[in-house]
Amino acid sequence: MEFEPLNIENAVIEFDMGLGDDGVDIEHPVEDDDDDMMDSSSISRELYIPEGETNLEPFEGMEFESEEAAKAFYNSYARRVGFSTRVSKSRHSRKDGAIIQRSFVCAKEGFRVERDRAGNEGKVKRPRAVTRVGCKAMLAVKIQDSGQWVVSGFVKEHNHELVPPDKVHCLRSHRHVSGSAKSFIDTLQRAGIGPSGIMSALIKEYGGISNVGFTERDCRNYMRSSRQKTLGGDIQTFLDYLKQMHTENPAFFYAVQGGEDQSMSNIFWADQKGRMNYSFFGDTVTFDTIYRSNRYRLPFAPFTGVNHHGQPVLFGCALLFNESEESFIWLFRTWLTAMSGHHPVSITTDFDRVIRSAIADVFPHTRHRFCKWHIFKEAQEKLSHIYLEHPNFEAEFHKCVNLTESIEEFESCWPSLIDNYGLRDDEWLQTIYAVRWQWVPVYLRDTFFAEMSITQRSDSMNSYFDGYVNAATTLQLFVKQYEKALESRYEKEVKADYETINSTPALKTPSPMEKQAADLYSRKLFLKFQEELVDTLTYMASKTKDDGPITIYSVAKFGEDLKSYSVRINMLEMKASCTCKMFEFSGILCRHVLTVFRVTNVLTLPSHYILKRWTRNSKSGVVLEERPSDLLNSCRESHNVRYNTLRHEALKYVEEGAKTVDIYNVAIDCLQDAAKRVSLAKNNGGRLPLLNGSAMEGTITGGSHEWGSGQPLSVDEKDKKIEEMSRELCRANRKSEVYRANLLTVLKDIEEQKLQLSVKVQNIKLGMKD
Repeated sequence: MEFEPLNIENAVIEFDMGLGDDGVDIEHPVEDDDDDMMDSSSISRELYIPEGETNLEPFEGMEFESEEAAKAFYNSYARRVGFSTRVSKSRHSRKDGAIIQRSFVCAKEGFRVERDRAGNEGKVKRPRAVTRVGCKAMLAVKIQDSGQWVVSGFVKEHNHELVPPDKVHCLRSHRHVSGSAKSFIDTLQRAGIGPSGIMSALIKEYGGISNVGFTERDCRNYMRSSRQKTLGGDIQTFLDYLKQMHTENPAFFYAVQGGEDQSMSNIFWADQKGRMNYSFFGDTVTFDTIYRSNRYRLPFAPFTGVNHHGQPVLFGCALLFNESEESFIWLFRTWLTAMSGHHPVSITTDFDRVIRSAIADVFPHTRHRFCKWHIFKEAQEKLSHIYLEHPNFEAEFHKCVNLTESIEEFESCWPSLIDNYGLRDDEWLQTIYAVRWQWVPVYLRDTFFAEMSITQRSDSMNSYFDGYVNAATTLQLFVKQYEKALESRYEKEVKADYETINSTPALKTPSPMEKQAADLYSRKLFLKFQEELVDTLTYMASKTKDDGPITIYSVAKFGEDLKSYSVRINMLEMKASCTCKMFEFSGILCRHVLTVFRVTNVLTLPSHYILKRWTRNSKSGVVLEERPSDLLNSCRESHNVRYNTLRHEALKYVEEGAKTVDIYNVAIDCLQDAAKRVSLAKNNGGRLPLLNGSAMEGTITGGSHEWGSGQPLSVDEKDKKIEEMSRELCRANRKSEVYRANLLTVLKDIEEQKLQLSVKVQNIKLGMKD
């Protein structure tokens, strides 16, 4: 469509609205229409007059049966021409208040009015584009005595460029989800397809995006409002379940965005075990949004990690009613509060622009990675024609991503691959290449992600809830499936613990390092280490540089000298690094460093190369010991935070106090004193009683102690007390040894009984399935 510009630098357009004096004018306020994507940032000095069939445009004196008919005609005209409309002013009768005149204007009429909103100073999230440019185009209609509505004023000219036909569907007044489209969306939604997939199907069904009549944003809004209406009482039932869990265990954390009595947006929860798991294995996190847990298409998003067996562990869950950036920011901040404010080293998510922005806001120092397996899966859809026409493309694509050893090699391989298949102009490939440092392994190997293999997808990358939730799972059923998943994962962890503790792996070499690793690592991690160690027998190390304490070796497999790795080792500090960066990425030493250890007679693993999170004792003590310093004051005062802080401190105290019998006895005495002080404080309104103007430094624990008496003991009395306490200590030591032996026996019996029960439960389940 072509438009004829007209110079109007000094022109003034006037027309008689013919309103009369028997009505009351009402102006309809409207927010800036920033959803219209064809924005103009400045006022044009030209008039744009649409060209087309004159019999399809309004004219003064034109009659309509109703006000709505006039509005529909003008909006239909606007769609053909290329602009959006809205209602501007109306006039009501002084007699009965009925509308007697209505004005419809171009959406770019008028100018933005800055409003001072109380309490929102400094809270503007981002500047909005200017969409109101003072356009004068309009249509005015008024009612006649006959009941017909007649056009009393019409301005055809616009002061801004009009939108071409292929972009008209982006304008607000022309975006409408029709009844047939709603049925189509509902059907695909129940089948487990997301907004992007539904829009792709609609575009194919209607023969182009311009024929669909709305945008993906409108599709998302419809899906969200639809499921909120449909969920009804299920949401309240689920909230009641969370309340009950918190009542039974105050360490159970849950939060609702917007509040339960307001317009609820999202729900997050984390149980005590998940929060404890994070203290041991919270160095790397996966946030999984690919699952939609029920027939309402409500996104279910778990936070998971990797335990010492390489199994997935749960750190918390969310049900998301919308996936806006604000919602994700709220979710990440809430999750961080539940995890006592400890930021992970790395986090893995789907390839999503909104999630990326939210993570940059909440986790500025955490390494963010897009899951490459999701990108590979998306490639099958985006490049389906290439996959069909060129069967070798997928293998070459994976090879370029997974098997390149350096950034330089990848940067050389990628353009060669793209050019070979004529994909230089493919927009999707350009998009993922622009963020290659967030998903291509060669850019990520210097950060810990707890993965054992770059080329194979680990068990931990599979969703924690595989086999338990799907697109057909209702919210009520989800609670049961959620608990079943927790039970199953716990049983698997118990079984892996039992196998690690009660069986000895077969050694394949006489190396003391292998025996050391077998005693320290969990079974699965030892097998991975053993694989690396055994492979050193096929590798050769050649010294290439000796510079004081630093020595550099070139390590290559026998017969493959062209593919070598460089290992730097400092023999004084017993530190080594390899260009493959396996230890940095996985936390296990690679075969190349182990080869250098072999040729330099390093017989055991240095302690700094044994990550506690991979050992069989990974849960003895707390890994993340620092107290959070930047939590909100309200969070500091909450029962959950106090409970978890005390629990963390107590675990550290138990770990230290159980190391030796002597320390154990001192720890018991201190606990008894602490218990009495807590009791005193509890009975005194939360404060210790005062003695001589200050809080008591101790309490009376027996006849041999005179805390707070103010009477110093003589030397002879001190010696006598020391002898008495020494005899008491010897007696206590003998008793504690007996108690410890009995306790260990009981604990071992309990673990065996738990394992036997788990096996019986599994057998019963298998029998029920058969």
